[in-house]
Amino acid sequence: MHKAGLVELQAVLAVATHHSFRRAAVAVGMSPSALSHAVAMLERRMGVRLFHRTTRSVSLSEAGEQFVARVRPALGEIAAAMDDANAFRETPTGTLRINTSEGAAMLLADAILFEYVRRYPEMRLDVVTEGRFVDIVAEGFDAGIRATDQVPQDMVAVRCTGRLRFLVVGSPGYFKGRRKPRVPEDLRRHTCIRSRLPSGKWYPWDFEKRGEERRIDVDGPLGFDSDHLMLAAALDGMGLIWTVEARVAPYIEKGLLTPVLEDWCPYFDGLSVYYPAHRHMSAGLRAFLDLVRERRPS
Repeated sequence: MHKAGLVELQAVLAVATHHSFRRAAVAVGMSPSALSHAVAMLERRMGVRLFHRTTRSVSLSEAGEQFVARVRPALGEIAAAMDDANAFRETPTGTLRINTSEGAAMLLADAILFEYVRRYPEMRLDVVTEGRFVDIVAEGFDAGIRATDQVPQDMVAVRCTGRLRFLVVGSPGYFKGRRKPRVPEDLRRHTCIRSRLPSGKWYPWDFEKRGEERRIDVDGPLGFDSDHLMLAAALDGMGLIWTVEARVAPYIEKGLLTPVLEDWCPYFDGLSVYYPAHRHMSAGLRAFLDLVRERRPS
């Protein structure tokens, strides 16, 4: 029997992980048709069906489950061996996959993400932004970036920002003819631009002052799941947004946005890069963490 190649085996593991040929193709950097062909060719040569396919779902067959259980550790060892060899290179090479939120990616874009690609031109940085919190191991990511207090306890965390806080801001045009809110409850009389949670619910706006906590369910005609669109709407005078101060600081300095309720906006521990403790660290991830430590505020 013709022996299976690494590309075919990686394709099978990707489909088994993502339960989707389209998502698996993105993960391994292939077109969906090429990935589907690789899996089909392997199944044909082996004479067994590894996956049950319908128009709506993909699942492992019994033979596929046994095959993946045997192959996954072996491919993990091969990947680790390649990473070990890569560690001897002066410049890391390969692909680093990171899962984070859109807001976190925007905060770190220039100082960390763009600088990493500039510094290590032989690396490919694949950043996936989504609101939902994912299992980075199961989803095939090398690391994640989230709020420090959200990092799973079984992960190693490296702080990548100082303390951060959420602010309520609006444009000078929005406040023209309106009284600025002085306490969180005043927001109920204002037009607010809401942000949607991955569950579909709206983010509540949380405030705290001298130990007194307030949670306000704001209302308004606009709602987004994109920090970029929320900011654009606020700059256009469409309403107030609740967003990370560091994200809007340049606009506040230029007078394009005005903060309110600052004394009700507490700090939190900021963002951390995290990765599994038990997995071999690639040269690419090590270089990324070194850059994070270098650029992290003291």
